[in-house]
Amino acid sequence: MKEKRWIVDTTLRDGEQCPGIAFTEKEKIELAIMLDRIGVYEIEAGIPEMKVESLHYISEIKKECKNAKISLWSRMNPSDVKNAILYKPDILHIGVPVSYIQIYSKLKKNKTWVIKNMEECVRIAVDAGIDVIVGFEDASRSDEGFILSMAILAKRLGAVAVRVADTVGVLTPIRAGSLVRKVVSETGIPVEFHAHNDFGMAIANSLESAKAGAAFIDCTLFGVGERSGNCDLFQFLHASERLFDFNIEKRHVRELEEKFLTMQGQETVEGTLCTELKALRQDMGRLLMSHI
Repeated sequence: MKEKRWIVDTTLRDGEQCPGIAFTEKEKIELAIMLDRIGVYEIEAGIPEMKVESLHYISEIKKECKNAKISLWSRMNPSDVKNAILYKPDILHIGVPVSYIQIYSKLKKNKTWVIKNMEECVRIAVDAGIDVIVGFEDASRSDEGFILSMAILAKRLGAVAVRVADTVGVLTPIRAGSLVRKVVSETGIPVEFHAHNDFGMAIANSLESAKAGAAFIDCTLFGVGERSGNCDLFQFLHASERLFDFNIEKRHVRELEEKFLTMQGQETVEGTLCTELKALRQDMGRLLMSHI
């Protein structure tokens, strides 16, 4: 019997960060309903603090989706978390920077500051009765010992899972599997894996992470997302179908992709948008390789 795993679709959040991709509120609701119907476990619906979401949009998705859990993403900022709570999501993802590059160079902070803010943010959401998933931003460039200590702390604070994010898309399949396996075995908290496709390995990294014990895999339709995109839902299901049961039929994903393309002004899965996405990924890959 195949092992059970679950899909987290982030087309409405990370996918919309792809150049040229934009949805109206009506389209977001329609996509969410279709994702719910095909068996997606969780739908990441957006980022309230981006000032483009409305309470109506989130509440409509929650009302119409009968099976999938509806989640939102928040920065590790108490005021942002409090704002997200107003939308009453089933799950709140709190992004926590864990690489020294992000902590010291980007934010000009230290690990003590990160720990203190994570504790405050998680407690706010947990006390509000919302399931929290702590997202380890830039986990692929982080110290493993710090990741493990933060995962243990997140579990103690009441988080239901941690998200291991390859934020800049630099992991290899072996490294991805090793990192996820270590978090799962040494902390016991459920793991979600979030891949980016900068080196074309989002699907392979996600597959190895699932094999290593990640219970949840993040995907988007067509793999759309910032820079070179995320893990392609259809292709990932195709690659993993002999190993895992995600309770999603690929043909239903294809039908949803057709709807997605119609929203973007395309007619078929082989239309202009797909060609442009493939070209964008190739150009990004060449750009990245030129700096190695």
